[in-house]
Amino acid sequence: MKILVVGGTGYAGKAIVAEAASRGHKVTALSRTLPSDRVPSVHYEAGLAAERAVPLVAGIDVVVGALSAKGTTLGTLVQTYADLGDAAARAGARLVVIGGFGSMLLAEGGPRAIDTLADLDIPEPRKAEGYEMEEVRSQLESSSPPGLDWLFVCPAAEFGPYAPQGPARGVYRTSGQVALFDEEGRSVIETADLARAVLDQIEFPSHQRAQIHFAY
Repeated sequence: MKILVVGGTGYAGKAIVAEAASRGHKVTALSRTLPSDRVPSVHYEAGLAAERAVPLVAGIDVVVGALSAKGTTLGTLVQTYADLGDAAARAGARLVVIGGFGSMLLAEGGPRAIDTLADLDIPEPRKAEGYEMEEVRSQLESSSPPGLDWLFVCPAAEFGPYAPQGPARGVYRTSGQVALFDEEGRSVIETADLARAVLDQIEFPSHQRAQIHFAY
């Protein structure tokens, strides 16, 4: 498959690019600047997602959005993903957005984790990131083109550059909207296993126009 990863050198994007390339897919990675450490078979493009992503969608089978709502990107992602969704629908491509744990229901029937965020001792930039990604999810659910095949991926709570990383386990569990926790009450997934789960879902889709969650 031809896969475009927008944000392809970021925390999740870099791992997804590497996993997709290792499976023999034709991968294009878009990032703000070209990386010095590149996967040999991957084609890299430089530029702002809001300006460069849509023109790259033509001829693509799957668009993976792995953008972080931080820095100058904060406040832009709802529109960027709306534009990508329109372009993907026109191209007949699938749109896979890497979101956040905030969109998960903590138990059947709610609430969403994002609804408890204000009371948690979490840095304000991370809270802002969570709120924006939930807005992206909501926009996909309510306003995306009827013909768009989209998937909103919610990693475990302990996922990201701020979380301690361990070795890949080679396994993961899948849920829809309800969060998964391990026997110790933790919600965890390592980057390599998140990338594996995303590529498994790209190759063998089980959820369409829906939210999906990966954790141990």
